[in-house]
Amino acid sequence: MSLHEVTKLYGTDAPETDQREEFLAGNVPVAVYGLGKMGLPLAAVYADTCGNVVGADVDPEVVETINAGKCPVKREPGLPELVAETVERGAFEATDDPAEAAADAAVHVVIVPTPITDEKEADLSILRSVAEEIATGLDPGDLVVVECTVPPRTCEDLLEPLLEDAAGHDEFGLAFCPERTSSGRALEDIRGAYPKVVGGTDDEATRAAELVYGEITQHDVLAVSDATTAEAVKVFEGLYRDVNIALANELATLTDELGIDVNEAIETANTQPFCEIHAPGPGVGGHCIPYYPYFVINGFETDSPLLETAREVNDSMPEFTVETLARELDAEGKSPDETTVALLGLTYRPGVEETRATPAEPIAERLSNLGATVLGVDPMLDDAEEFDLEKISQDALYERDLDAIVLVTPHSEFDAIEWERFDPLAVVDGRQSLDLAETDHRVYTIGSG
Repeated sequence: MSLHEVTKLYGTDAPETDQREEFLAGNVPVAVYGLGKMGLPLAAVYADTCGNVVGADVDPEVVETINAGKCPVKREPGLPELVAETVERGAFEATDDPAEAAADAAVHVVIVPTPITDEKEADLSILRSVAEEIATGLDPGDLVVVECTVPPRTCEDLLEPLLEDAAGHDEFGLAFCPERTSSGRALEDIRGAYPKVVGGTDDEATRAAELVYGEITQHDVLAVSDATTAEAVKVFEGLYRDVNIALANELATLTDELGIDVNEAIETANTQPFCEIHAPGPGVGGHCIPYYPYFVINGFETDSPLLETAREVNDSMPEFTVETLARELDAEGKSPDETTVALLGLTYRPGVEETRATPAEPIAERLSNLGATVLGVDPMLDDAEEFDLEKISQDALYERDLDAIVLVTPHSEFDAIEWERFDPLAVVDGRQSLDLAETDHRVYTIGSG
């Protein structure tokens, strides 16, 4: 992509000032592997910073779209403009051949999916495959940076020996620099919403990664002891949230017996500086929190009873939600098998298209198994084939003879719902986002009753 002379960052005696200038001048070619929701924003920021990036993705349609200066990732503020600008000035191009990207790169950045298997073990097959492709072009002095979340010890125990064996040498740097990015604000996060964490398998890899990310982010760069520590930082962030949400969810299940608004108690407790309990809800979704605990639970011999319990609690919330709705319907003299229930929000989080591990899926399945007619509304999704329900538009809600509504994910579009147009409904508000006190609807808010 560049006609510049290639400069290496790992294992060089050149002054860091000179290395930084070479990177910013485009003389340190960068390859970014994985151009999805997190990878494309990262590649675009790299391209904007150094002006010499090739992005690799196995989806030819994604590659074609990017090379046309268009953005395949939706609802990411500023990203379409940045992709168009960097492609137009020749700072960024895409390929569906990772080995081709690796051939000329001096910095290799990996940000590919790391899901879990059906046995709830880390699935590193994509990461392993990309590493093998990188190795075909891994030259002495190259730096490999892993951003995707992995079980601690992956760089040390898996990637480093794999790369050494496939490349036939060990004269490269390997660092873990976890992405700390959320959909809908990726550019803001990458460029400096939080400190960037870097940790290498040796000190020189840490130094080189710290130099690179010192230019990518406007925030601090936190260099930790090694790659395993950096990997643990990312996983621990997710574990904290999962355990904390489980606490909130378990407290929410006590609402009726306590006879109090648990959400009020949580919010008030949080005014004390040593308390920060999260909010309860109908379940935990996404490609992070529901998966990362298993990187520890099933990745090491030591038992992790707290993590396992937190997973069980959070996985139980869709059932709790359905049981709550059934109880509210029963109070109205209705059985689930003779009702029509609408689910509001099928994605796991407001404003995003991601449906992975969304609690809406088990909620819909359980309601269907009880005999209910289940409808689904979500402005983020064109279809909902994976759900056991009929997807309808928001306006179509008024045309259906509804008995109940479950608010799963509070998209802002739902603020426009005209609740007075419905006959009295049983409503379960899973996210404390509805104010229906002035209506005739029977409302149960998870955590408030």
